[in-house]
Amino acid sequence: MAGIAYCASPVSQYAEPLFSPVAESAGMPYTFTTLASPVGELKLVAKDSRLAAILWENDKPNRVRLGPMHEAPDNPILVRAAQQLEEYFAGTRHRFELELDFAGTEFQKKVWQALLTIPFGQTRSYSQIAEQIGHPSAVRAVGAANGKNPISIVAPCHRVIGASGKLTGFAGGLAAKERLLTLEGCEWSGASRMDDLF
Repeated sequence: MAGIAYCASPVSQYAEPLFSPVAESAGMPYTFTTLASPVGELKLVAKDSRLAAILWENDKPNRVRLGPMHEAPDNPILVRAAQQLEEYFAGTRHRFELELDFAGTEFQKKVWQALLTIPFGQTRSYSQIAEQIGHPSAVRAVGAANGKNPISIVAPCHRVIGASGKLTGFAGGLAAKERLLTLEGCEWSGASRMDDLF
């Protein structure tokens, strides 16, 4: 399917490796634009002709590492991404059709690809994602990778909740996560707790 780069390489470890997406993109500057949304200002970032990141207004600086970038609101992929996000927030789009460029470890990419399979209006637990990618004991590593997801909303990490249906940590804040899930008609229960990953 267009817009999805599958990662078939085996994963030998779950810990964060000594890997820098900045080095990977040396000499290939990123472009960005901003978009006002119901969950705050979003920063849309492209690498060449693919969407590389959607960052939150109060995102931690080191959560997603990107190379040098300059503003380019007319970049076609950024224009398409902004339009599709506006349609999503208006309730008229349930699926994104964008070419993506995930920069991360092989394990992280497997988790992020799994996020893309969660349908609009549905949720999954961290343990279900771990099972899906073939690493059932790597629940905490799945949680860490979910937190590093660079392309928020489009790769719907907000649809991953605790095993008992409780909301858990989210880069955009739990209020944003709740708003996105409400928009999609999802149901959940209770407050967040790290032990609820399992």
